[in-house]
Amino acid sequence: MSEIMRPMPFDQLMNWALEEYRLEGRIFGIQKEKFYHNTSGSYMEIFGERLSSPVGPAAGPNSQLSQNIIAAYLAGSRFVELKTVQNMDGAELRACVARPCINAEDEGYNVEWSTELTVQQAYEEYVKAWLAIHALAKEFDISSEKDFAFNMSVGYDLDGIKLEKIDSYIEGMKDATGRPVFEDGKAWLLDNISRFNNLTKEDVNSISSQISGSVTLSTLHGCPPEEIERIAKYLLEEKHVHTFVKCNPTLLGYETARKLLDGMGYSYIQFYDHHFNADLQYADAVSMLHRLKDYAKREICPLVKITNTFPVDIARNELPGEEMYMSGRSLFPLSINVANRLCQEFDGKLPISYSGGADAMNIEDIYSLGIRPITVATTILKPGGYERIRQLAEILEHDMRPSWEGLDKKAFAEYVENLPNNKFYRKEHRTIGSRKTDVPLDMFDSSKLPANKADAPSNSRFPNIYVS
Repeated sequence: MSEIMRPMPFDQLMNWALEEYRLEGRIFGIQKEKFYHNTSGSYMEIFGERLSSPVGPAAGPNSQLSQNIIAAYLAGSRFVELKTVQNMDGAELRACVARPCINAEDEGYNVEWSTELTVQQAYEEYVKAWLAIHALAKEFDISSEKDFAFNMSVGYDLDGIKLEKIDSYIEGMKDATGRPVFEDGKAWLLDNISRFNNLTKEDVNSISSQISGSVTLSTLHGCPPEEIERIAKYLLEEKHVHTFVKCNPTLLGYETARKLLDGMGYSYIQFYDHHFNADLQYADAVSMLHRLKDYAKREICPLVKITNTFPVDIARNELPGEEMYMSGRSLFPLSINVANRLCQEFDGKLPISYSGGADAMNIEDIYSLGIRPITVATTILKPGGYERIRQLAEILEHDMRPSWEGLDKKAFAEYVENLPNNKFYRKEHRTIGSRKTDVPLDMFDSSKLPANKADAPSNSRFPNIYVS
């Protein structure tokens, strides 16, 4: 399989989806029985949009090609954080990424950066996915109206974000009217309307050209606080987009992070204090967020994204190189503690979006604390893939509330205090080696249960679903 991602034209994308469904009853590997339908009528609102689920993929490997995004939607994703774009892109960036670049045997590690597509290719992938989701949602009776949102992700410095190609990307995501990929995609749907049973010309003509009105700001480790604030203000004031400021686990400080990981069995994960000293400091973050929070009184508002991945040393040959980014189960205690500190600091009145070890074992807890939306990466890199998202959406479906009511300060404090006793996040609860198998697997059927189900860790809330 090639290391290079090769986008396909919209007609090929749709032909693949429709023919795969006709012949095999699935789309990009998602079985029709696993298409997520919110049957309760519950929803959440964000930026004036209704979402039928508060979950979706975090900016990462599962949200960059159009077929990735479509599969994620079909499985239950309704808040899609698109893969980050930046000045360095395409072949220039690919040359900097080591292979293999992801290890997700238990906790996750990666040496990825932003999208390896060019910025223009990434834009076209997101627009194609936008059009396809509208069409497929109506065709397969998933939703009679738009029930999802796309969230841009940009980095990593103000000069780069102001470049013409990034500015064009942001403006084109805000309104794709006149952009060839958008107009040509709608024209294909209209020209091929006879191939659909439920999709109508009226449905196609009503597809909004406003792809995204929100952005997550991702900055590199060591980015000065004044630069982060300048970028956030630029996005809010000049680009007029709702802005999530992504924070790093290093806000906890070295001693706290080391103690948390050691206490939960992750003492083998090596890191030193240089990132903690170079990254945004907690006091500076609080001051900046207080200033940005004034924008919450306006039409465009700032939010916080908890958290970025956590840089650690490559000490056991997990991946090539010297440093990698940690995610998943071991990141959870760090990220949720950062969220708690900010919750207490802002008296529960700071909107927080979350990514950092969310999975089926904790997503209900995270949501109950007042956090939303919630995006995931590591859990959907495990066996089951995108179909794990359906499980997350179903867990939260009956607990969703339309409007944000703030964070629960007391519950938050109690939750993090008791976290070290939560067996699911202690390393010793689940020790996993290689999942490689000698059994031949086809392109989509790429996982299997252990021969003895007793060997598979089970989810006590969903006894027929196995987690790893």
